[in-house]
Amino acid sequence: MGDLVIGARSGAGEPEGPGGRVNRSAESSAPSTAGEDTAAQNADAHGTGADGPPEPQRSESEQVNESDSEAPAKPRKQRSFLKELPILIGIALILALVIKTFFVQAFSIPSESMQNTLQVGDRVLVDKLTPWFGSEPERGDVVVFHDPGGWLNDEPTQQSTNSFVRGVQDVLSFVGLMPSANEKDLIKRVIAVGGDTVECKDDGPVKVNGVALNEPYVYQGNTPCGTQPFGPVKVPNGRIWVMGDHRADSLDSRFHMDQPGGGTVPVDNVIGRAFVVAWPVSHWSTLPVPDTFDQTGLSAVLPAAPPVGGAVGAVALLPLVRRVRTRKERRKES
Repeated sequence: MGDLVIGARSGAGEPEGPGGRVNRSAESSAPSTAGEDTAAQNADAHGTGADGPPEPQRSESEQVNESDSEAPAKPRKQRSFLKELPILIGIALILALVIKTFFVQAFSIPSESMQNTLQVGDRVLVDKLTPWFGSEPERGDVVVFHDPGGWLNDEPTQQSTNSFVRGVQDVLSFVGLMPSANEKDLIKRVIAVGGDTVECKDDGPVKVNGVALNEPYVYQGNTPCGTQPFGPVKVPNGRIWVMGDHRADSLDSRFHMDQPGGGTVPVDNVIGRAFVVAWPVSHWSTLPVPDTFDQTGLSAVLPAAPPVGGAVGAVALLPLVRRVRTRKERRKES
């Protein structure tokens, strides 16, 4: 029956001979093979084949997204330096303000009262951090402090006559990049602290709690008392007694004994301790505490309890001691 189908499709009678049927079978199989190839191509197009299950068809949006993800990323456009410069300046000013307020501040030396330790025009850095943690000035420290009142009445402020320069100076001093010319601050050395007794007779030496100070930092040619002997002075608690190293050219505690506080400075007025000379570079140096302030016996000695007071205290404790002993004995018996 298959032969009839093949004959009908061929449309002509062909002699049958040896291999005749085979030839016709081969010819008739050609269209079938072409159909199978077309079907295989269609199966591949729809994701079907012998290798595995058909793949799900993707929507157009998924294809678009896939094409976008495969596309190379465009490089970001970098900001120009001129646009970033104001931001950098703003950050720098904020950091400078924070450092000035809580950590370190620069001050300029306006006079000769601390020679030869400090020269006119020197820039010193002052530690403002430790006072936040309750640290107080100690003997020998070089400190910057606000005018306690009446010390700088006659001192003119050092400001430029040019309004533009003065405005720039005010801005830079506000953020701590330049010493202020408006604030009336002083810089001196702490000689005595609250509870100390300080004095200087004739040509010296200065004595603190009866101990003489060896002061190699005093300006050459000056005496320890300068032109103003004083004392003895009892320094109140919470205050300090200060003197300049140039004793003959320093209006310090010695010259303000007639004012409230008797020439002493409140600890609350102290801005901080100067610890280094930062400018000019040729004057760079640290400002350590001199060894003379490490002498034994320099600290004020607390008065000892009188013998009578000690005896009274012992008598008052006797009943308590007896009770403790009685309780121990009862516990042993039980």
